Amino acid sequence: MRETLRSVGIDLGTSTTQLIFSRLTVENTASPYAVPRMEIRDREILYRSPVHFTPLVNADTLDAGAIGQLLTEEYRRAGIDPADVDTGAVIITGETARKENARAVLEAVSHLAGQFVVATAGPALESVLAARGAGADRCARDGGTSVLHLDIGGGTTNLAFFDREGQLRETGCLNVGGRLVKVDQARRVTYVSPVLRGLPAPSVGETVTAASLQPLVTALAETLEEACGLRPATDRLARLITDRTVTLAEPPELLSFSGGVADLIEADRQDDFAFGDLGVLLGRAIRRSRLWTVPHRLGRETIRATVVGAGSYATELSGSTVYYRGIDFPLQDLPSVRLEQGDLENGETLSRAVAGQWALLDQTGPAALSLEGWSAPTFVQVSGLARALAAALEPRLGPEMPLVVVTEQDMAKALGQALGALLPRRPLLCLDGLHVPAGGYLDVAAPVGGGAAVPVVVKTLAFS
Repeated sequence: MRETLRSVGIDLGTSTTQLIFSRLTVENTASPYAVPRMEIRDREILYRSPVHFTPLVNADTLDAGAIGQLLTEEYRRAGIDPADVDTGAVIITGETARKENARAVLEAVSHLAGQFVVATAGPALESVLAARGAGADRCARDGGTSVLHLDIGGGTTNLAFFDREGQLRETGCLNVGGRLVKVDQARRVTYVSPVLRGLPAPSVGETVTAASLQPLVTALAETLEEACGLRPATDRLARLITDRTVTLAEPPELLSFSGGVADLIEADRQDDFAFGDLGVLLGRAIRRSRLWTVPHRLGRETIRATVVGAGSYATELSGSTVYYRGIDFPLQDLPSVRLEQGDLENGETLSRAVAGQWALLDQTGPAALSLEGWSAPTFVQVSGLARALAAALEPRLGPEMPLVVVTEQDMAKALGQALGALLPRRPLLCLDGLHVPAGGYLDVAAPVGGGAAVPVVVKTLAFS
């Protein structure tokens, strides 16, 4: 079964906002008697907007009205009516995600498509999105080489480390970016990010030159070298870590770059302050640094390394294949993490896998855990899995937060009953007959037909 969807990807970043319309072909790649496995098989870019500076009211507040007008105008320029868009993804990233009204802005623009993925990306999710958008995971898998991807934006640098099989192993985030200092046309400083305290940063009102800012951009480039294992780590690296960085036993075999600053690394711009910030100077500092002396690549997309939309697959699961208790339907945009079958061997491996995958979510709300399961599970297998899941997930969930598990094999009812006995006060939802890939999202509507069926939509981010 093949289906064509018109989709949109909207990326609201610290420095820039962009929009991409695409036509996605979604196909069930599973055999006729297997659980549907919907994959995005083809993607065609229909329209790319110019890269706009993200509208701000002030340093702490996004201009929701201006952002809405900007996006509405891009729909008009593309000749696309919101009613004609089937799916989409709105991702808000970087320092922008920490602005006061970030969530309100997401809600204000999410009406511009049908089945939307709406996500505020913290450092870990943003690292994954940027790396996948730039093709770093494919590069690692196809080349059989370890890859550390750096997405260098306006406020932060997001890191994602992939092993030789293309599996994501770690993420990190540093306060290193091109718009940590802003200047006007007279080269007078109008903004200095507080994260630069302790570094050779200028003061607001000071007039600067490329030479006077050289110590600062050199320090920022050296911090990236430290994070990549190319220079011994110092206190400076520790000060610029947002929440964590990658831990490398040895330097990666390949460095991969994307982001607005990456776009400037090899550009020969005459104007040192072409964008009213550090971007050009930081790009030059990186080109002169150790980062450029080791094997490296620029992503397929640099400043445009972003989602191009989201594929979706809708289904209705019968009441005999689900278990739910205390759920406040509907549930929307549940991010999913996936466990491999080998992770289910025992409680220790499962707990370790859950901890590693959950850390990638930056999630304070509910999330779904997906796994394959067993085609004919024994009582011992189901009860053992329930005990391991309860022990691993209960400490990570808030008091009223639902525990959501999705299995491919037909075992949700039995698993839900076992979990219900172990966690009598926890809201529970167990679904089966669904393949949810890592990084997918779930919408679960209220049961219909007197509880006989539960409508579910599985959404997958699409990258160029």
